Amino acid sequence: MITIDELKFNGHGLIPAIVVDAQSKKVLTLAYMNRESLEISMREGRTCFWSRSRKELWRKGETSGNVQHIVDITADCDRDALVVRVDKEGPACHLGTDSCFNDSVYEGDRPAPFSMEGLYRLLQGRKDALPEGSYTTYLFQKGLDKILKKVGEESTEVIIAGKAGDRAETVYEIADLMYHVMVLMVEMGIPVEDVTAELASRHVIDHKVKQEKMTP
Repeated sequence: MITIDELKFNGHGLIPAIVVDAQSKKVLTLAYMNRESLEISMREGRTCFWSRSRKELWRKGETSGNVQHIVDITADCDRDALVVRVDKEGPACHLGTDSCFNDSVYEGDRPAPFSMEGLYRLLQGRKDALPEGSYTTYLFQKGLDKILKKVGEESTEVIIAGKAGDRAETVYEIADLMYHVMVLMVEMGIPVEDVTAELASRHVIDHKVKQEKMTP
C-alpha cells in the first residue's frame, strides 16, 4: 500500500478521482482532490473533493444528502490518478441522475454486455414510451395486479422445473422470473441499487443453526 506522499498531484495541487459504484461498477463522476480533501476522504470514509469552480473543499452530499461511502481508493501505475470505489446514497450527479455520464457520443457495433442495470433501464424506457406490440408494454398497461400475478406464476414454474431436476428448464424459468420481478421493480420505482444494498447488508455469516426437535 502506498502513501499520499507517493502520489503525483498536478501543478495546481490536484489529482483526478474517478468515482465508481462498488456495486454496479458504473462510473459515477470525475472529480478532483487536493491533498487536504484526500486526507479528509480517508479519515471520514466518505468522498471529499476540491471544487475547481468554487475554489473550496466539497464534501459530496453535504447539502443534497447524496453521500458516497468509500470502499477503497486505488492509484494508477503512474500514481497521478485515482479510482475511488463507493457505496452511494442517492444520485451521483447534481442533475439528479445516477451517474454524470449519460450523453452518448459514439456507439460501436459490439453489443453492450448484459447487466441488471441495463435491463432495468430498458424496462424503464418501455414504461415511459409504451411501444405498441411490446409484452412489457402490456404488463405496464395492465398494472400492478397483473404483474404480481405473473411473478407468482413464474415462481411456481421455477419450483416445478427445480423439483423435476431439469437444469436447463430451471435456468429458463429463473430468467422468466427475474424478468417479471424487474418489471415489478420498475412499476414500484425500486432501483437495482436498493436490492443490491439490501443483499449487501445481509453479507454476514450466520452461525446460528435451527435445531429440529427430536421425538423419542
